[in-house]
This record gives sequence, structure tokens and C-alpha cells, in this order.
Amino acid sequence: MKSVVKNLTVAAALLVSAIGLANGTAVDFGKKTAAKYEVEKNLVKVNLDPVFVKKGQKIMMNLLNISQGKVLLKVYDSQNRLVFDEAIEGDIVVEKAFNFEKAYQDKYTVVVVDKFGTYKETMEVR
Repeated sequence: MKSVVKNLTVAAALLVSAIGLANGTAVDFGKKTAAKYEVEKNLVKVNLDPVFVKKGQKIMMNLLNISQGKVLLKVYDSQNRLVFDEAIEGDIVVEKAFNFEKAYQDKYTVVVVDKFGTYKETMEVR
């Protein structure tokens, strides 16, 4: 019986020290712990702004919509007239291609509105 208690005590002590090392409480591992937390901090940081890519007379937009809330997509011409309007809700990834190849010569502004802000990209059709 004494040997079982002794083995359990040793196992518990090893477990507690292993947990302490894993949580970074040991003085010898200070630098590694700081690096670990820096990596975790960088992994959590996610850019939620939409990405706009222009190719010729097209604009491709991609947005990570973490909140899955309403996203408004609008296109205005140079006189602030609404040319395109769409609302998307519930999608975690919002993708849209805006094709200006057959549009009238003008300067157009693509506006994306979500929970976190308003974003704009312009396209000049010549």
C-alpha cells in the first residue's frame, strides 16, 4: 500500500511540474515562453478588411465576415448615383466580382459596409 501511495505522489509531482513548464512558469524557459506568447498573439490577429483586386476592368472583392452579419455592397458613379446595390447576410466569406467592361466611361466607387466599417475602391472606365 505504501508503494502505491509513493508512486502516486511521484506521478502527481511530475504532472504538476510538467504543467508548470508547459504554462511557462519556470525561470529557465523565459525566452521561449515570451516567444510562444508572441506567436499566439500573431495567430489571433486577423485582418477583417475586405481585399480588393483589380484585373483589367474588373474588381474582385473578398471579405471574411466573422460576425456573419449583414454586408452591404454598393457601386456609385462619379455623380453619386447608385448603380448597384446588394445586401448579403449569414455568409462567413463574401466574394463578389464587379465587371466594368461594358460600363459607360466614368469613375465608379465600390463601397463595402459591414459591422466593422466602410471600405471603398474606385475604378475608372475609359
